[in-house]
Amino acid sequence: MDVPMHRFNYTKLSKEQIGQKLASVTNGPASASELSEVLVGRSLKIVTDNGPVLNYTFKSKNRLTLTEDSESAIECGYGALDLTPLVLFSHIDPKTQKGFNVVIDRNTHLVTVFEVWFSSDIKEKTMGGREIVVDDREVQRQIYYGYVETSGGVPEERHRLTNRLEGKGIHWKQDNGIEVIDLYASIVSTNFIELTRHHDDLSYCSPSDYVIINDNLFVYDRTECEFSGIHTMFAMDLYAMKQIGVRLGFNENDELEYYMFRGEGEVVGQLAYLEPFDDHGNHVNLAGPPPDADGNGPPVPKGQRYAYRPIRDFDNVTEDEIFAAAKTTSYAFVEREDIPQMMAGNRLPYSDLLAGKEFTLRYDNDGPAWNYRILDKENLEWKREDELEWHTEIYRAFEADEKLVFFSHMHTGSKPCKSVQIALDLTNGLTTCINSKMGTEYFGNEVSYNAIFGVAEMEGIKAPRYMRHCYTDELVGRAYSWSYSDQMTSMHIYTTPHSSSWTIFTNNQAMGAQWCAPCLYVKLRPGVYIFCLCEEACNGAELCVCINTNIMHDCGFGFTGGGQGINLGPIGAIARHIGDYDIKKFFGPKKRI
Repeated sequence: MDVPMHRFNYTKLSKEQIGQKLASVTNGPASASELSEVLVGRSLKIVTDNGPVLNYTFKSKNRLTLTEDSESAIECGYGALDLTPLVLFSHIDPKTQKGFNVVIDRNTHLVTVFEVWFSSDIKEKTMGGREIVVDDREVQRQIYYGYVETSGGVPEERHRLTNRLEGKGIHWKQDNGIEVIDLYASIVSTNFIELTRHHDDLSYCSPSDYVIINDNLFVYDRTECEFSGIHTMFAMDLYAMKQIGVRLGFNENDELEYYMFRGEGEVVGQLAYLEPFDDHGNHVNLAGPPPDADGNGPPVPKGQRYAYRPIRDFDNVTEDEIFAAAKTTSYAFVEREDIPQMMAGNRLPYSDLLAGKEFTLRYDNDGPAWNYRILDKENLEWKREDELEWHTEIYRAFEADEKLVFFSHMHTGSKPCKSVQIALDLTNGLTTCINSKMGTEYFGNEVSYNAIFGVAEMEGIKAPRYMRHCYTDELVGRAYSWSYSDQMTSMHIYTTPHSSSWTIFTNNQAMGAQWCAPCLYVKLRPGVYIFCLCEEACNGAELCVCINTNIMHDCGFGFTGGGQGINLGPIGAIARHIGDYDIKKFFGPKKRI
């Protein structure tokens, strides 16, 4: 059965199908670089805290035997790469569909072990409280910390989780030609942009772990839980800006990828992290109950991680169902107790700049021409230029910048249900409209939108003939926190010219859950932009705002719908600049030549 995961189709591979595909890796992972022989002829006993004891004998460059605890010994293929003083080796047993990725620090004999496996019976609860069974194809992981047993006794130190990578951005180029931008903008997630695998300049978010070895050596992993379930793990040296890693799992084409890689990196930026100065991320435990004051808490079930799976809480409603509900339940700028206003607690004041005005908005390329009569601060009439009958609507307007109005209203009774968000510059007559409607090819209650550009015909304004607002990449790489109210703040990263992500703050202001979506950016004036996205494969809601970086404030509108009807409401937030990533240079059509 094929199911859309985010915007990729994937096959729900069975345990048997996975076993058949794993049968091809009996000799261990592939590698574009020469595999290391540093372990050949050695025997190691790895002892982990609250985990297995692993006895290894490395018979050759790609064969080892393993005895795990008191189980029978197995022989399987493996691969190893070294990055002084680190060694990473990886193996998986096709019969059990389980393996280990192991990082050893040869200076300290400390070890981080990733147990990885397919075909799990792991159950999770979504943020909405639904219980799901994780797909067999999704690579699971459990992290253990320990040491290589030596005559020197048991070391006291251990590798551990950390927030030291939080906010860092790195462009990696691997020895197999793969290029990726990793934005470590959360303590439990990564924004990543596949520059070579994908061709839409989009970013994606996946659960991640960050482990510190010392001030320049770290271990990292991510599992693309809501995509194909593939797992990427590597060790990195931030002095040398090099990595050694392994990738395991099935891509969106259901092809098995199991290979090791070397890579070289370039730091592209660093965001501020905002948690207290004495918080070093030692106890990242968002998958279970919070730890006590000493950092102790109940154990998290094996393999469980903080995986944001918003689509699992989404109830699909058809276009017909929304249209029927909207006939009786359609809210435009109605402040009600049962409709939370968390997104509008810090909104700008409503503007009456348009009150009493009449004008026509004419959009290019055979776009619409709309006549407007603005009755007062809250009500207007509009019609298509070829219509005789006027439509009355409730609207709200903001003065986003001096004499730059951003206003919105519904097209009541339209099918599909529509709203418009319109920027109108009263100094030059330029206008941009974000046309929004309920429904995408995936879900009836997910908003789709497009931008159209044009001019206003209005008394006292002579609009230009050729100049228009335009799409822009000026925001790309910037990160802002947006405080919509005292109860709700999130961070937006404008990750590519066509996508963005939002990140939820945890209680101590570390960055937690992330999700992402395609978006658009339109420049209205220097420092003033329209930003619009739909929370795709999430809740289907549209956020359309005018960002003014000169006053560090936005204003705009949210459009959402479902079986309970549709709602158009105000949005407004105060911004803080969290930092920048220098990544614009990686995007654009010329990069695809």
